[in-house]
Amino acid sequence: MAINLQKGQRVDLTKGNAGLTKIKVGLGWDPVAEKKSGGFLGGLFSGGNSGSGRNIDCDASVLMLRDDKIVAGEDVIYFGKLTSNCGSVQHSGDNLTGDGDGDDEVITIDLSAVPSAYNKLVFVVNIYDAAGRNQHFGMIQNAYIRVYDDRTNNELIRYSLTDDYSNLTSLICGEIYRHETEWKFAAVGSGTNDLKLGDVVRRYQ
Repeated sequence: MAINLQKGQRVDLTKGNAGLTKIKVGLGWDPVAEKKSGGFLGGLFSGGNSGSGRNIDCDASVLMLRDDKIVAGEDVIYFGKLTSNCGSVQHSGDNLTGDGDGDDEVITIDLSAVPSAYNKLVFVVNIYDAAGRNQHFGMIQNAYIRVYDDRTNNELIRYSLTDDYSNLTSLICGEIYRHETEWKFAAVGSGTNDLKLGDVVRRYQ
């Protein structure tokens, strides 16, 4: 059974999961259906010049931190750089709409191959051209981040992002970080007004 987390909670990832080294981190979201009031913030942003009815291109990224900081541009894994230089982090590629069931973008991580210089992996989702398209996370529903075992596909952790993220354009979803010899997961769920991934990255410089 997966552990369902609330915002701010932390949980051991590798401790108690003997032999767990390779994981997948799935991130999912759906655009709010036009003229529907149900779901995640569904009724708050219908009508007007809200951009509803258009595809919302959300992009998932991973920031590989050394002592909690981004040291080099090569440590940002996103649709323009799908694999880390060390090969331990691999991105599935860009999903342009968020339509359909299941994970929209998946990051595969070989925890045993993450160089010891890195202490934390931060998972971020931002809206492509949010300002130009007049879009924000109030137009997204069913957003989540989950971690599952690459060997068995057993889901280990799930965190549904249910806060009000209206008028926010980037989400810092969660973190996987080292704790002594183990890895832990933290449910972050913080929204920002950063318009581009580069703006989020600067928060960690």
